Amino acid sequence: MKKVLLLSVAASAMLMAGGDIAPAQAQVEQTAPAASEFLIFNNITAKGEIRPRYEFVDASDNGKGNAKALTNRLMLGVGAGLLNVEGLSVYLEAMNVAGSGDYWDLSNDTIGNKPLYQVVADPDQTRVTQAYIDYKFGNTLIRAGRQGVNLDNQRFIGTVNWRQMPQTYDAAAIINNSVKNLNLLAAYVWRVNTIFDNKTVKPVGDGFNTNTVLLHGAYTFMPELTLTAYGYLVEDFADTYGIAATGKAGIGSTKLSYRAEYAHQSDPTNGSGSADADYYNIQAGANISGFLVGAQYEVMGAGKGGNAAFATPLATLHAHDGWADMFLGTPDDGLVDFNGMLGYKAKGFGVAKVIYHDFSSDRGNTKYGTEVDVLYKNKIPGVKGLSGLLKGAWYSADNYKVDTTKFWVMLDYKF
Repeated sequence: MKKVLLLSVAASAMLMAGGDIAPAQAQVEQTAPAASEFLIFNNITAKGEIRPRYEFVDASDNGKGNAKALTNRLMLGVGAGLLNVEGLSVYLEAMNVAGSGDYWDLSNDTIGNKPLYQVVADPDQTRVTQAYIDYKFGNTLIRAGRQGVNLDNQRFIGTVNWRQMPQTYDAAAIINNSVKNLNLLAAYVWRVNTIFDNKTVKPVGDGFNTNTVLLHGAYTFMPELTLTAYGYLVEDFADTYGIAATGKAGIGSTKLSYRAEYAHQSDPTNGSGSADADYYNIQAGANISGFLVGAQYEVMGAGKGGNAAFATPLATLHAHDGWADMFLGTPDDGLVDFNGMLGYKAKGFGVAKVIYHDFSSDRGNTKYGTEVDVLYKNKIPGVKGLSGLLKGAWYSADNYKVDTTKFWVMLDYKF
């Protein structure tokens, strides 16, 4: 998101020289405040996005028809300085999602004789997606209102921006960078606005009220090592505490990166639920003169003592555990995802990737299935801000759900 330009303080002064009184007209010209001083808003900036996408879903073994959906996201956002107060600004953003085609929008499964289709989770809707006030002083930012929140790799907290309507948070947050290399965030969330509309996934629908606290701190010791600690206390779900080590290094034309992470989930603060499970993630990647290679071993642990398995309901789930979205909820026996990636990235060529997943249970020895994901993305020459994407996912079931094929063709124009 483009940063909103912050308003600087206006000042005026009376000119007096040699004891003489300046002519009235001259005095008015010198002492009259600038017109911008009387404006509620100034330094106004605007941005937008048009994102049409075709999505196809085939999972015929579950008895539903293939989905073929053409949807479009239209986003308009405006930011401005506020009330001529230094560091005070506002941002407002709205989105419209409109679609057509034979697809199930998560609400049609009991409506008369209407055919049932696979899920394309992009129902028609229009919403204010962001509306917040920022106040920045020194190395501290305070933000209040509806906002997008993406933390780290979005494994726990994210905006689900892959779907046409993103997930946003009604929250108050404070971010501080006063200590060099240390970033601290604390936020209170009173509502989560989901990707759905109010007709779908009842009783959640387009959002739910909550009393959730997000705590996050990261300290960079060196480019090769950043330590991150977090606590996500989600009402009626679980308290999650974790720590991660990440870093990057370069050896000649080779760039290396890694992530090692552990987290534990326990009962929520109000005691209404039951959770006792662990999370492990080890991954590494390399860019060797444009050739990409990576591997990951991730465990969403089964619950101890019959409790619920580890889960991340506020995550950008599509970005993890395969693009076919077979594991948006963690199976009762947990989930182990061992995956490897090969790709190529270069200026002008764009980026191409192939990812292979092997899914199994954490408890027991159940093989869930395998998945192959492919992606190609590149800027489209001749039109600034325009890019294109081709993407596919092929899930082969063993002992979990059914064979599923999905692919997408998408354009994205940002202005």
